[in-house]
Amino acid sequence: MIEATSCGGVVIFRGKILVLYKNYKNKYEGWVLPKGTVEPGEEFKETALREVKEETGVTASIIKYIGKSQYSFNTPQDTVEKDVHWYLMMADSYYSKPQREEYFVDSGYYKFYEAYHLLKFSNEKQILEKAYNEYLDLKRSNLWGIRKYF
Repeated sequence: MIEATSCGGVVIFRGKILVLYKNYKNKYEGWVLPKGTVEPGEEFKETALREVKEETGVTASIIKYIGKSQYSFNTPQDTVEKDVHWYLMMADSYYSKPQREEYFVDSGYYKFYEAYHLLKFSNEKQILEKAYNEYLDLKRSNLWGIRKYF
């Protein structure tokens, strides 16, 4: 068994959530949140910000840690147990550009219920729900966009 750690972000701009569409060799892969593997010597927060930037072209800032999702998948060689650490992030514009090298062919900001239904994986839907509720709480308290919480 291989253990792997990734970090990612639920990126929000003006109430809308950033999602990516992955299409590998014309095979439907689905809509996902931006995330990627921690590099040696990198802190989780750095990984999350770097991966969002690489996969979407978006410069985001971390608002707060949301939590961890876990899943496993099989490769021809082994089973991979993966932990993903998620952060609620804020973008400064609607701009996004999907990373072609990683087979992302589309990206964009969607309303919560649209993003929720687009997302392929249930663990990402759960993280989206948790992050969006945090966002709504901060917004209700007039704290969204004021400062970072980590």
